[in-house]
Amino acid sequence: MIKIQKNTLKDLEFPTVLEQIAAFCITEMGKDKVLEILPYSEEDAILPELQRVKEFTASFKNDNRIPNHGFEAITKELRLLEIENSVIEASGFRRILSVTETTKELLKFFKKYEEFYTHLQAYATTINYTSLISEAIQNILDKYGEVKDDASPALFDIRKRLQQVKTQVSASFSRALSRYAQADYLDEIKESVMENRRVLAVKAMHRRKVKGAVLGQSKTGSIVYIEPQETLEYANELSNLYYEETEEVKRILKALTQYICPYKPLLVSYQEYLIQIDAWHAKSKYALEINGILPLFSKERNLQLKNAYHPLLLRSNKKKKKKTYPQSITLHSENRIIVISGPNAGGKSITLKTVGLLQLMFQSGLLIPVDPYSEICLFDRVLTDIGDNQSIENHLSTYSYRLKQMNQFLKKCNKNTLFLIDEFGTGSDPELGGALAETFLEVFYEREAFGIITTHYSNLKLLANELPFATNANMQFDSRSLEPLYHLHLGEAGSSFTFEVAQKNGIPYSLINKAKKKIERGKVRFDKTIANLQKERSNLRKTSASLKTEEEKAKEESKQLEQTNAKIQQKLESYQELFDANQKLISLGKRFDILSEKYFNNKNKRELIDELMKLVLQENVKRKKVAPKAKKVEKIKEQKVLKEVERKVEGIRKRKKKEKEAAAKLPPPPPKVTLKIGDRVRMIDGRAIGTIDTIEKKKAIVNYGMFTTNVSLEELEKV
Repeated sequence: MIKIQKNTLKDLEFPTVLEQIAAFCITEMGKDKVLEILPYSEEDAILPELQRVKEFTASFKNDNRIPNHGFEAITKELRLLEIENSVIEASGFRRILSVTETTKELLKFFKKYEEFYTHLQAYATTINYTSLISEAIQNILDKYGEVKDDASPALFDIRKRLQQVKTQVSASFSRALSRYAQADYLDEIKESVMENRRVLAVKAMHRRKVKGAVLGQSKTGSIVYIEPQETLEYANELSNLYYEETEEVKRILKALTQYICPYKPLLVSYQEYLIQIDAWHAKSKYALEINGILPLFSKERNLQLKNAYHPLLLRSNKKKKKKTYPQSITLHSENRIIVISGPNAGGKSITLKTVGLLQLMFQSGLLIPVDPYSEICLFDRVLTDIGDNQSIENHLSTYSYRLKQMNQFLKKCNKNTLFLIDEFGTGSDPELGGALAETFLEVFYEREAFGIITTHYSNLKLLANELPFATNANMQFDSRSLEPLYHLHLGEAGSSFTFEVAQKNGIPYSLINKAKKKIERGKVRFDKTIANLQKERSNLRKTSASLKTEEEKAKEESKQLEQTNAKIQQKLESYQELFDANQKLISLGKRFDILSEKYFNNKNKRELIDELMKLVLQENVKRKKVAPKAKKVEKIKEQKVLKEVERKVEGIRKRKKKEKEAAAKLPPPPPKVTLKIGDRVRMIDGRAIGTIDTIEKKKAIVNYGMFTTNVSLEELEKV
C-alpha cells in the first residue's frame, strides 16, 4: 500500500473520483468496495489489476460481452450459518442460489473465452467452485423459491391431505350456501372471508336459524358472519395440517442449513468475487466515460504524460459542452523538478492536480485519460500541499500549517517520492518566505525527489534555472487579450502579468503607475523582461508554425508538379511510340501501293510474289529473336552476379561483427562533466584555455582574455 495521508487524497480530489466510479456499481456492496479503494505501490498488485480493467473495458465493444453479475447480498445468511441450530428462510436460500449460479456462469464464461480475457480468467481460477450447494438448494426449492412438495415424504403426504381437506371444505360450504340461500337467510353478498375463512353473510334476523360459529358482524349490525357447522370440522383439520406443514418446512430448511454450513467459506468467496466483478465493471464504465486507457509502464523513474486530462474537469466540461485543454508534462532522472510560474487563473493548479490525481488513479488500478504513448512509473509516497489549509480548531494560520507540512516533507521526502506544492512559500514576508522556500527546494533537489511546484517568487525561478536537473515552466498567456491559453510551456519562467491584469480589470493607470514606483525598479524590469521574452517566444512560435505550414504546402505542391510532369512524360513517350508505329505502317502501305500499281500495269505475278517476299524478309530481319542458348547464357550470368552480391554481403557482416567485438573490448568513455559558469575549459581538440562567462541553450560564451567566443557545450572539456 502506498504511504499517503488523507489530506493528500482530499487535496487531489481522489474521493470525488471514487464517488463518480461508485455510481456505476449495480450493487451496494460493490459501491462500498469502490469507495474503500486506496493506491498501491507494489508492481505485482497494480499491473494485473490494470490489465483486468482493460479487458473488462474491451468487453463492452466486442461480441463476447461479460454476463450480468447482479446479485442480492447474503451477508445476513452468512451470519446465520455461524449460529448453531439457526434456520435460513426459503428467501435466503433463493439469494444463496442466485450467488452460486451467477458465480458459476461467470467462471464458465471466462474459461470459454480465456484467450480474450486472460487476466480475468487467471483471477477466476483462484475461485474454488462446487455445484453441491446449488444442487442441494434446487432439490428443495422450486424456481419460485418455494419449498417443493416432494422435498420430503412427510411434506408430500401433508400437502396431499391438505388438498383433499380443502376440497371437502369447499364442497361442504357450497352445500350450506345453496341451502341457506334458498331459505332466504342470506344477505345479497351471500358470503365473505373472515380470518382467512369463508363465511356466510347471514341477515341478523335469521342468525339463530343458521348453525355454525359466529366470526363477526357488519358495522351496522345488519349482517352476521357465520362459518357453517358442516365446514367447521374440516376447517379445524385444515388448521392442524397447516401447522404440520409449517413445522415440516422448518425441519427441511434446518436440515438444509446444516448441510450448507460447512460451505460457508466458499459462499463468502463467491460473494467477494461478485463484489470484485462489480468494482471492475464500475472502473471500466468510468474509463469509457473519460476515455481512459492503459499507458506504457516504466520500471525506471520516468513520468511522461502526453495530452493528459483532469478527469473531473473533463466530465464537468462535457456536461457544460465546454472544451477541456490537455497538458503534457515530463519528469525523469535529468528533469526531476518543474517550477511552474505565470499569472493566476492560468491553469497552474489544475496542471499540478492533474499529475497528482492521474498518478493516484494509476496506482489504484484505474485507466487514465492520456495519450496511449504516455509513460508512467510508481512512487512509494505522494506528498501534497495545495490550497489554503488554515486550521481554526488547532489555532494554525495558513503559513504555520504550511511550515508544519514542510517539516513532514523534510522527514519523508526521498528519491521514491512525488511532491506537489501549490503557491510554494506564500503566507509570509515575500523575501523571508521566499528564502526559506528556496532552502526547502534545494533539500528536495539533493534528495533526488520528483516534484512540481507553482510559484510567483523570482528567486525560485532563478534557482530552477541554475539547478541542472530542474526546469522552469510557464502557463501560456495571450499578451494582447491577457486571456489564459491553458498550455504549459517548458524551458522558461513565466511573468505574473500583475500590472497588466490589474489594468485589464479596470484599475486606473495612475494607481498602477504609483504602485510601480513603490517597489524596486529592478523587480519591475525583471518581471517586464520575462513578460517581453514570453511575448517574443509566442511570436516566434507563431512565425515558426506559419513557416512550417508554408514549407509543407510548398513540398506538397512540388510533389504534385513532379507527379504531373511524370504523367506528361509518360504520355509523350506513348504518343512517340504510336507516331513511330504509324509512320512504319504508312511506309509499308506506300511500298505495297507501288507494287500494286506495278502489277496492275504488267500483270506479272512472279515478279509481284518475289517483291512481296523481299518486303516480308526485310521486315522479319528487324524482328530480333533470342536463341535458347543465349537465354541460358544470360541466366548463368544473373546467377553469378547474385552469388557475388551474397559473398560481398557476408563479408560486410563479418567485418561489422569484428568491429562490434573490438568496440566492446574498449574501455568505457570518461563520464561527461556538467559545466557551469566560472569553469576553466578548452576545446576538445584545442590548447587555448578560457573561462565560461554565461551558459544559454547548451551554448557557452568562453572568455579567452583577449577575446570571447560562443561555443557548443559538447565541444568543451573541463580543465
